[in-house]
Amino acid sequence: MTPANVVSDAAGLTQLEALFGRIINLSVAAAFVALVMVLVWAGIRYLTSGGDAKAIQSASMTVTWALLGILFLVIAWLVLQLVAAFTGLEGLKTFDIKTLCNVGGTNWCP
Repeated sequence: MTPANVVSDAAGLTQLEALFGRIINLSVAAAFVALVMVLVWAGIRYLTSGGDAKAIQSASMTVTWALLGILFLVIAWLVLQLVAAFTGLEGLKTFDIKTLCNVGGTNWCP
């Protein structure tokens, strides 16, 4: 007899899809939050530079790299959306292995 809240099935493809989807979503969210925090930190460094040319240059380089990081995240998302739109593989956007296996009406997964 198993308790009602315990799942007796072993982890399968659906659970792996959910795990990888969560990892990807959390990674992107964490990267965006980290880049915003770096951008704020660079602004604080710029405000507290006291006119020192070296500190201002360091803060401006930090702002540049933080903005480039955000730009790369947006570009990666746009490329993913474009590839999914042109190929018709909606599973790319949601990490759905079963959808990706049924390309061209043929089931490629066992």
